[in-house]
Amino acid sequence: MGAISKYLKTKLKLTVNREKSGVRKPVQFTILGFGLVPTYIKGEKGKYQLVVSEKAWKSLKMRVKTITAKTKPMSFDERVAKINEIQRGWLNYFRGTSIHGKLRDLDGWLRNRLRYCIWTDWKKSERKRKNLIRLGVDQDHAYAWSRTRKGGWAVAQSPILNSTITLKRLQQRGYQAMLRLYMELNPSWVTNRRIRDPYVRWCERRTPSVNGGAVYSIVHSVFISFFSLIPLSDY
Repeated sequence: MGAISKYLKTKLKLTVNREKSGVRKPVQFTILGFGLVPTYIKGEKGKYQLVVSEKAWKSLKMRVKTITAKTKPMSFDERVAKINEIQRGWLNYFRGTSIHGKLRDLDGWLRNRLRYCIWTDWKKSERKRKNLIRLGVDQDHAYAWSRTRKGGWAVAQSPILNSTITLKRLQQRGYQAMLRLYMELNPSWVTNRRIRDPYVRWCERRTPSVNGGAVYSIVHSVFISFFSLIPLSDY
């Protein structure tokens, strides 16, 4: 690497970034926010798939965290619109990467951030109580949670808001889950998952003579095996 750097500097008069340049293993290599990890598929040794680097994940979370900060002077609709804009641009850039697992976790965290903003916007205890009742909470629980000593972030992760400010209600206000956007931008991922996932393959297995599928075939085989053990004289 030293000889190559020297050639680039002296002959081509180019600046070499020592942090981004080097000879290293694929799993230790990141560039422009992308990284590489093994495919973890049996029989595919030496093959890698694109992922998002940790630095890019942290940058995204910081941007979203800034928008969902309780001190940010924005309405809920403005927050959601800004988040959707960031999400779509980020996912378009990292299209083709294998990140569905992390997106699922990030979606859960982001929904709690939005619940946190809503809870903070309600401010007064009486307003919290009335809004919880409107969302279907009974009088006693609404009163107790509106006077809770827990912090806003703890309440946002509690069952009381998870069961009232649901994903469906957030979607009605314009929220879009990142995993859903990812699947829209990467339709091939759904197909590949159905092929690679052994559970999905098992569920979709069909017997040649029965249209009932895998579950029916198992029940049918157990049924036949059971009665084959009973002597005919017992009928």
